[in-house]
Amino acid sequence: MNPEKCVGSHHPKWFGLALQALVILSKDRVQTCPSAELAVLLQSEATLLRRILATLVKGGILETREGRDGGYRLRRDPFEITLAEVYTVLQVGDPLSFGIKETTGTHTFGKEMKAIFCELTAEMDRSLLEVLGRYTVGQIAERAHDCKGSSLASLGISGS
Repeated sequence: MNPEKCVGSHHPKWFGLALQALVILSKDRVQTCPSAELAVLLQSEATLLRRILATLVKGGILETREGRDGGYRLRRDPFEITLAEVYTVLQVGDPLSFGIKETTGTHTFGKEMKAIFCELTAEMDRSLLEVLGRYTVGQIAERAHDCKGSSLASLGISGS
């Protein structure tokens, strides 16, 4: 199974790239940042990152600014943006949830198992969103700033 082929959802990699971009954009001195610059900082493909950022714009997490000093910026305070909101906006496809349901057959036993798997995966999804709801982009940015050796300063980005 290829998780990128899941209809209506994005690859789980999107969530990690989105969080890293949001952490960079959450720093006080970063008013706007072009997608090409973010892609370099994240060592990601610019086209992929633009697709992710566009989804975050549609979801109301980011906004764009046109012109010479244009780019992306946070629409709200980073301490108001939960990881659950980012995850939900991206509609990340869970390969385990998708894969486990995909294994059932069309016979009676398979249908019974699919119903059970649907209950289990729904509970897993609720649990995941509950955990992600406890954290904000601002909290992750603070933790990234405190990490030695892998801080934002090593990327040339300073906090407040």
